[in-house]
Amino acid sequence: MKVKKIPLRMCTGCMEMKPKKELIRVVKSPEGEVSVDLTGKKSGRGAYVCKNTQCLEKAFKAKRLSRNLDTAISEEVYNRLREEIINE
Repeated sequence: MKVKKIPLRMCTGCMEMKPKKELIRVVKSPEGEVSVDLTGKKSGRGAYVCKNTQCLEKAFKAKRLSRNLDTAISEEVYNRLREEIINE
């Protein structure tokens, strides 16, 4: 049987490579709208964060998410990410 390759993505908080399914995707659509993508299938530029509050705080403090997506990220998106991590 063929071994299936697991896609890896880098967390913007801890800067570690992890399986895509373990991360939450934040996406900037072609229209410039930033949102949380739980399915991982929305079109646009994506950045990933671990499902852990320390990683989110690191990414927020260093402004890595906004740098990766080339746009300012609203407090509303960070709050939505926090809720998703807490509810996991």
